[in-house]
Amino acid sequence: MPLAAGTHRFGPANATLSVRTGRTGAASKAGHDLLLHVTAWEATLEVGDGGAATGLEFNADSTSLRVREGTGGMQALGDDDKANIEQTIDDEILRRTTIGFSSTAVELAEAGDVLTVQGDLTLAAATRALAFDLVVAADGSLTAGIKIRQSEWGIKPYSTLFGALKVADEVEIDVSAPAVAG
Repeated sequence: MPLAAGTHRFGPANATLSVRTGRTGAASKAGHDLLLHVTAWEATLEVGDGGAATGLEFNADSTSLRVREGTGGMQALGDDDKANIEQTIDDEILRRTTIGFSSTAVELAEAGDVLTVQGDLTLAAATRALAFDLVVAADGSLTAGIKIRQSEWGIKPYSTLFGALKVADEVEIDVSAPAVAG
């Protein structure tokens, strides 16, 4: 199903943007794999005539990441634990910087079910090229699973216990947006 021509806007009111982290190190059993939701963000998808996307822009408040789930670990995450994780992300990991993405190219696959997006991602005050696929479902909804390595943006993954417990360098960003079909 082709995308409807026009400007499509997304944010936490009508779509989900989440980040998943893993853990490594000798003491990894003590830590948690996290699911975080970005709660203040906006994205704009421009679609031209014929259903071909022409641009994608995205901005997020890095201080809006909220812990939704912590799996694994030796004990469940409490509210204080979640607040401490969020504070660490704000102060030490992302340092309250803006997160943004601007496409440089968007191509629609011949079958019309995948948008290949290329552009620049700014994260922790560093900008690097990023390419990913945005899947267009039969109902016009959009999903993407994007893996990035924090170190490629100059981010040192969080560690504790003298490095025996670390957040994995690779994190997964998942996007799920409602139908934009025409």
